Amino acid sequence: MPNPSELTETKQNRVLTEEDWKKKWETRNIGFHEKNIHPLLAEFLNEMLNSRTQLNIFFPFCGKAVDMKWLADMGHNIVGADISELGLKEFFEEHNVAYVEEPVTGIPGAKVFKSTSGNISLYCCNIFHVSDSLIGTVDGIWDRGALVAVNPRDRERYANVILPLMNMDARYLLVTVEYDPKLHGGPPFCVPESEVETLFGSLCNSKHLKKLNALTDKQRQWGLDFYCENIYLLTRKSHS
Repeated sequence: MPNPSELTETKQNRVLTEEDWKKKWETRNIGFHEKNIHPLLAEFLNEMLNSRTQLNIFFPFCGKAVDMKWLADMGHNIVGADISELGLKEFFEEHNVAYVEEPVTGIPGAKVFKSTSGNISLYCCNIFHVSDSLIGTVDGIWDRGALVAVNPRDRERYANVILPLMNMDARYLLVTVEYDPKLHGGPPFCVPESEVETLFGSLCNSKHLKKLNALTDKQRQWGLDFYCENIYLLTRKSHS
């Protein structure tokens, strides 16, 4: 069932399948891949680390994000998940990181690629198969391209994957995009601030850290005249 909060007059009713995402990698239609450390992660990394070291940090829809190697080199433990085996293998190959491949018990067809150094584990599976019983709980989450890539009708389901992964001290950096959804169908899908509150507000406090004008020629070609990135810090509400 589509989420009732979906705007009916927008183009945001597209549904991308697992195969669609795999095909993007196979055809090299990966404009979403950033070749450098994401500037918002670099700017707000301390908001996530909060003076802590050796964190378990989760990357949903990780692809071959170079940020994973950057954080692993700082001594953090990286866990990623993506549907594309191609992207995950390329991560290890492009960074010359030795790895082993193992099946994942309980999830048919799923695999995990682990660095032999032991601090990077990338799961090749549907994001909705990820759970705390699979990867444990995490101290930090970097979500630059996951929530905005999830089909809008599946956002609540996505939040229900992410929230149980967050331990009580977890700090979740979430990047969303905003534009006129009547003009572009996504992905990345438009996620307004109200949606962040709807999805996570029951269990998390959210702090809006920055709004960035991110309009480039690529978005202009989509027919957009404004395109903004927002970054939020989400933290668990205390039980008291």
